[in-house]
Amino acid sequence: MKPKSALSPKIWTAIILLAFSGQLAWGVENQYYNTFMYNKITPDPRPISWMVAASAVAATLTTILMGTLSDRTRTRWGRRRPFILFGYIAWGLCTAIYPLASYFHPVMLAVGMAILFDCVMTFFGSTANDASLNAYITDVTTSENRGRVMSVVEILTWVAILVVYGGSGPIIDHWGYFVFFYLIGGLVLVLGLVGSLFIHEEPVTEKPQGTYWHQLADSLQWKNLVANRDFFMVLIGISLWAIAENIFFPYLIIYLEHYVQLDTTSSSITIAACILIGGIALAYPLGELVDHWGRKPVALIAVGAEMVGLILFSLTRTLVPLVITGILWLGPLTAWTISTGTWSKDLFPEDKRGQFAGFYLFFWVMLPMILGPLTGSWLGTHFGIPTVIDGQAGYIPTPILFQVAGVATLLAAIPLWFVKEKKA
Repeated sequence: MKPKSALSPKIWTAIILLAFSGQLAWGVENQYYNTFMYNKITPDPRPISWMVAASAVAATLTTILMGTLSDRTRTRWGRRRPFILFGYIAWGLCTAIYPLASYFHPVMLAVGMAILFDCVMTFFGSTANDASLNAYITDVTTSENRGRVMSVVEILTWVAILVVYGGSGPIIDHWGYFVFFYLIGGLVLVLGLVGSLFIHEEPVTEKPQGTYWHQLADSLQWKNLVANRDFFMVLIGISLWAIAENIFFPYLIIYLEHYVQLDTTSSSITIAACILIGGIALAYPLGELVDHWGRKPVALIAVGAEMVGLILFSLTRTLVPLVITGILWLGPLTAWTISTGTWSKDLFPEDKRGQFAGFYLFFWVMLPMILGPLTGSWLGTHFGIPTVIDGQAGYIPTPILFQVAGVATLLAAIPLWFVKEKKA
């Protein structure tokens, strides 16, 4: 049955709680796992790139495999709900235990345990959020309201990141990393548990065609790849953008603290201010624009604006200019995420939404989080400033990360230019 354009309050409640709590966990994983690794285990940038790459592979494989399983699941509790419920509980617990990796010695064992903890956390997070929640959102929306719904999800993403970044400084400064990870893990568990109880799914009566492995293999046949050409062209553009972003993003807090020399609280305030305007304030208007003007024009404009914002950000050194130029790259990032995220969901095959959420993650997460951080790590070690932190040699990342990322962002426009957007 085709979902209605207006979502029920129950569905909205589920989406809001689950999207918010999931992004709390991803916000910690994307920045503070890296910062903890750098500050408490080793200041060498290379282990960060290894950890980001390993978790990206774990996320992609999990989403493809578990997303396909959720597509084929038929229970009286629904297709997606069991994966979301149990996934969020385990996700919160795994988030809380991450800093225990620092107790292992020698340093390389601690690095290995940190990477392992990250991958286990990612398995549960990707099962619950990337595979199941993303497929659920596609299930209950239409092309007419999907941009607005995605803008709300984007707002919740930035609110969650604002909570993480804004609250991290005071909490870490006063109580340390362990309390910070415990609090975030507890919030993810509780909000995820409550949100999953509000999920409403229409019953699916038809049995899945073929076997689980046949469904996986069938989607990768050349004829089916060609049939979904537009989807994969959009994904190539998404991947090129994300590779550019991941050149600098894993090192953002490290850059602000160690190169610009802001303290932890000032770094949090800088990012929080950028998020309030560039992410939260702009997200809903941009979602409306995506629904009414189109996915493609918003995405193409975002590419050029992002390049300008990153270059300007790399040239600033004090708090207020950093906030202003931060908004200039974070606003286009919001526009890009909403427009291309909505566009890709428009192109999901109806019977393979969980599986195609995994393909989306391959291009949005796996490739970028391998190639981007490795590029950033190379730039950081070859053009960074040598330093010693807690007796260990390392490198401080410099503005070249943002400058290279800004230029590389322009490549994302190329594949999108050759995709004709289908109007609803």
